[in-house]
Amino acid sequence: MRLVLQLVARLLLIVALCLGAATIWATFDAYRSVDRATATSAQRVAQALQGLYWHELLLRSSRMREHLMPVPEWRTLETMKLISPGVCVEFQPATAFEKPLCGQSQGIGRVPPRWFASIVPTFLGSHAEVVRPVSPRAAAAGTVVATPDQAAAISLAWEYILNVIDVALLMAAAIALLASLAIAHTLAPARAIVLALQRMARGQYRTKLPRFRSMELGMIGGAVDALGSRLEESVEQRAALTRRLIEIRDDERRALARELHDEFGQNLSAILAFANTIETASTKDRDHGIAQDARMISQATHHLMASLRDALKRLRNPLPEELGLEASLVNLVDSWRSQSATQPTIQLDLKGDLTDISGPAATTAYRVAQECLTNALRHGAAREISLHVERCAGEDDALLIRVEDDGGGDAARVARSAGFGLTGIRERVAAAGGSLSILPASRGLSVAATIPLAA
Repeated sequence: MRLVLQLVARLLLIVALCLGAATIWATFDAYRSVDRATATSAQRVAQALQGLYWHELLLRSSRMREHLMPVPEWRTLETMKLISPGVCVEFQPATAFEKPLCGQSQGIGRVPPRWFASIVPTFLGSHAEVVRPVSPRAAAAGTVVATPDQAAAISLAWEYILNVIDVALLMAAAIALLASLAIAHTLAPARAIVLALQRMARGQYRTKLPRFRSMELGMIGGAVDALGSRLEESVEQRAALTRRLIEIRDDERRALARELHDEFGQNLSAILAFANTIETASTKDRDHGIAQDARMISQATHHLMASLRDALKRLRNPLPEELGLEASLVNLVDSWRSQSATQPTIQLDLKGDLTDISGPAATTAYRVAQECLTNALRHGAAREISLHVERCAGEDDALLIRVEDDGGGDAARVARSAGFGLTGIRERVAAAGGSLSILPASRGLSVAATIPLAA
């Protein structure tokens, strides 16, 4: 799941929890607001009746205080205005058949559902009546009792909750939308970081990232840039080390070629001369058995000398250093063609200007072609082999070498092979900054190498 979606989902969960908490708080506050309205109504009516009481007492001083009960003319429109909706007020001691004076309760609030009307009183309890004395200094003046209407209280609470929930839902939707957009905008640079890492995986280590406003993403971007620089330095150092190892190996090959030529070559020549001498002397003495043995020694010596010459060709200085790349490739193909008439057909296709290609690039190209032709001829049953060498000039100056054969073979198995030949050309191509691929062809294998020529 994408990180943006995860964060948005968590945000929505938090908003839902906050909305639930706000609903519970609104329910409690709306329900208890009725108690506050009841207390306020009782207090206001008591203060109004206190004024009436003392006014009548001063104007009619001849009357006894008990004759002022109840306070005259207290059930007026002015008193009604002091009573909150859904609250009933009565004066005690009340006269016979006197009914409480109630605030307007018709059409107040909204009709709540049955589950709300039954659950709220169960959890929050019922409303208590509020008693206030008319005059704290005159206990005989009576008291005011305010009683809330239970049904009106629940209706008012339900309407209050719906209003709060409507506002809360709008705010929650707005917060969720704006926060989601903010999260998406904040995490947008993560895509640039992922693309940079993907380019690094393909070998493009210099992937400079833009500066991010977020400190955390900026730290990640800086770490990615530093990692790319270190990887590029490591690759350059490894390529330099590989080139040095190849140079050392070539020096060893040349030294070994000299040793083989000087030591084995001379000794084989001496053995061949001794065998010819023995064969000549045995022929004169008519000792045919010794002459036959001498001829066998001569044949074995010729075979060893031929093998030695073939090994020296592979070990000595590569031909590109002497003839150039194009001439050395032509010479390589001609040498394989001339070895036997039963060899498969070798097609050489050269494209582009190869005259100025020299140095390590020419040596690497020659070694790749040499090794691929050797493998196709010795390890396959190919009847036709094609060697294609092309120079792609332009901004990306590179040399393309492709060897295809029709001898079958498993490309995946060959690619996994750890033979010295393939390992050697992989090292050479990597040291030159190129790439090597082994893929199936129409009827065999295709080995392709790209060697950059740019300085």
